Formats: sequence, structure tokens, C-alpha cells
Amino acid sequence: MATRTASLPSSTIPWQALDLVANHLDPKTLAIASCVSKSWCSAMSSDHLWERPCTTQFPSLSHLRSTVAPSLPYHRLFALGLTSTKRRQKPPSKPRITLQNLLFIITVSNSKSPPVTLIKPGTALPLDPKSLFRFDFDVRDHEKWLRFEVLEETKVTWNVVLRGFEGVFTMMDCKCKGSFVSGTDGWFSAELPAPGCCCASSCGGSSGMVADMRLVMREEGQKKVVERVCVGVLSIVSWRYVGVDDGLRYLQHFLEPCDV
Repeated sequence: MATRTASLPSSTIPWQALDLVANHLDPKTLAIASCVSKSWCSAMSSDHLWERPCTTQFPSLSHLRSTVAPSLPYHRLFALGLTSTKRRQKPPSKPRITLQNLLFIITVSNSKSPPVTLIKPGTALPLDPKSLFRFDFDVRDHEKWLRFEVLEETKVTWNVVLRGFEGVFTMMDCKCKGSFVSGTDGWFSAELPAPGCCCASSCGGSSGMVADMRLVMREEGQKKVVERVCVGVLSIVSWRYVGVDDGLRYLQHFLEPCDV
């Protein structure tokens, strides 16, 4: 008895057809299609399909390939560029500490008047309307501040303390960098060290931020006295005050243990 073998249709798509379709696909669809099978992966990973999107979206990486790594496939180069972009665009994590966890201690001293200290818990910090790490303290009702006479050699210290004195970080400890002439406030600034638990801070690395303090003056008879104390953290890049979350993220590197 003669047997007849049924002819089954082939499920393999010719590579020419795949290549024709692939030329009209965007990078995301190409990446998804490459996961179908080994043959699809090979077809969808061809350099001639990925060269154009790679050179369009990541021209600097494409130039690097031609000069440094000519054997690196374009689909791999595109993936590296996309991963790098996503990392840059990823929003930073929320800080682990809050303003309520902190205590601000500001001391002003000179050779003529006894030191005066302003202590403000985080719950009493005056919040900036734009959520900037900038705080203004009115000291006109403080008798000790009224008796303090400001001189050109006035020195200021600003410490930030974590709840229960679990950690202390000195934001600045410096003398005035300008003269206290009539009608002029006293300005103080100190570049902040690099944050983190790596060697950057111990090697004198910069954080790109500056601690800033201003003593707002007024005439009181024959002497100048402080009526407001303003402190904050500025970005060296923009010379604008950083946001509250940015300031807290910086402080937590110094106020909390590395393994928290």
C-alpha cells in the first residue's frame, strides 16, 4: 500500500521578507521583534537597521564607535545610549531625612561682644514659598542679638544637627569676606565638601554647592546690629538656591551612617 506524505507549510519567514519589514520598524519594535527567535534576533540586530537610529539619537556614541570600537554592533551601542539617557532622566530618590529631623545652630562672635547663638529646630524653620533650601530668621526680638555689635572681623558658625545629636555637620565656620559699611549686610560663604562615602570627600573633592549666610543689618544708635539671619545652600553651576530635597540629600551623607 502506497503511503503519501502530506506537505506541511513552512513556518520560516524568508530573511529577505524580515529585512524588508524591519527597515520600516522603530528601535523599540526592532528590539521586541529580536526576542521572537534566534533567526529573528539575528535579522533584527543587523547593523544596517540600527546605524541610522543610532547616529540620529546618539551621534557622539556613533562617532566613538568609528574611532575607538569599530567592531561594536550598532544595536549594542544604541542600547548603551538609551540606558545612559534613562539614568540621567531618572528622578532622584526622596531624602531619608526631613527638615523635622534637623536642628540649626548658628553662632556669631567677635572680639568686642559676647557670642550670640540662634537655635532653631526643624519644626520651627520658616519654609521658603518656592521650596528652596533657604531660611530667614528674624532676631529683632532677641535681646542678646540687640546687644551684639557687629565688627569687620565678625565670625560665624553654622552647624546642622540630626535628631538626638546622632550626627553633626558644620556647614560653615568662617569670617566675613567683606566690610560692614553703613547700609550693607554681612555676607559669608563656604564651599561644601563632596558628599558620599567614597574617597572624594577625603580628597578635597567639591560638591558643586556653597553654604551661604547673610546678616541683615540696621543702625541702632551709634552701632550696627543684626535684625535678620539668612542661611541657605547655593549651586555653583546656577548660583541659585538648591531645593529642600537636594539640600537634605546632601546632608544625609554626613548625618547618617553609610549603611543606613
